[in-house]
Amino acid sequence: MTSSSDIGLYVHIPFCRRRCHFCAFYLEIAQPDRIAQFHSALIQEMALHGQHNFLKGRTLQSIYLGGGTPTALPADQLASLLRQIRATWPTSPTAEITVEAHPSYITVEDLRVLVEAGFNRISFGAESMNETDFAPIGRYGQVQDTQRAVRVARDAGLSNINLDLMYGLPGQSFQGWLTTLDSLLTLEPSHVSCYALTVEDGTRLAQDIARNLVVRPDELLQIDMESAAERILTEAGLSRYEISNYAKPTYPCRHNLLYWTGGEYLGLGPSAQSYLDGTRFGKVADLEAYSTCLNDNRLPMTDRTTLSPSEQQRDALVFGLRLLHGVPLQAITAAERDAEINGLYAQGFLEIDQERVWLTPLGRRYADSVAERLF
Repeated sequence: MTSSSDIGLYVHIPFCRRRCHFCAFYLEIAQPDRIAQFHSALIQEMALHGQHNFLKGRTLQSIYLGGGTPTALPADQLASLLRQIRATWPTSPTAEITVEAHPSYITVEDLRVLVEAGFNRISFGAESMNETDFAPIGRYGQVQDTQRAVRVARDAGLSNINLDLMYGLPGQSFQGWLTTLDSLLTLEPSHVSCYALTVEDGTRLAQDIARNLVVRPDELLQIDMESAAERILTEAGLSRYEISNYAKPTYPCRHNLLYWTGGEYLGLGPSAQSYLDGTRFGKVADLEAYSTCLNDNRLPMTDRTTLSPSEQQRDALVFGLRLLHGVPLQAITAAERDAEINGLYAQGFLEIDQERVWLTPLGRRYADSVAERLF
């Protein structure tokens, strides 16, 4: 569990220049008038949260701008937003401050503005280092864009650089995945996220698969790809600390660790989620409704659920099992999940010693199913 003083801020910026075929997140295609509407509403939301004192004076340990693609907004607007955040809530001088970016649309001038404003971590959506993988998933840009983006980010003063990868892409071979990993490592990222491609209902990818235009991900091949990623990245000095995440020493993502260790966070922007004082709540996933609420001086909250102490312990157990070192053994009794844990252990999904419980390699492959059983 994290310290009770640890708290983070997530800002969902719901804009991209275009939607990738696999994406199921709430977003809009970036247009100047819609960005202006969002920015105005977001400033109102920050002011209302500040007035209601949701954070109770606690200091932000992390700030994460995700999306969407936050850098669909001009760099000076992102810098202004960060200044407004710091003016609204106390922020630790050592806070991790992350911005997600598409490598095809970021310049060295943009990055210098962001670094000067205080951003100290950047996450690029590389997805693959083989351009033949891009077309089936609707990912625009070129591999050389990722290479250039990492170089200019480092030149601008950023040393904490994450690269997102996806595996099991339509038509992607095992050898192609190995080539992607090898190419990625030449960029020397401090953090790498590897996600198995999943097909979300309602996405363009799901439609293309239904029409036999692209092939469905091969789950057995994805298992082999996951194992290869663990071996290659670990040998390169990036430790696997969570199911999908690898980092060099001292570089695990501090913001995401809040999610996996029972920490608290406030989410701003349409569709953003929050967990504060034992209560989970979201923001409406619609820019018009979001703006209307704030224009009426109302927070656009939805799906508010206050968890009982046992439910909080259950969630801490489920999310904590995503970490490679697992959770303390006492978390099982606190979460009242003894029977489920014993069954999962007997089936080879969990390992237990005198101090901790953690997912086996088999359990990591079926982590979502394990989570469903524990819920």
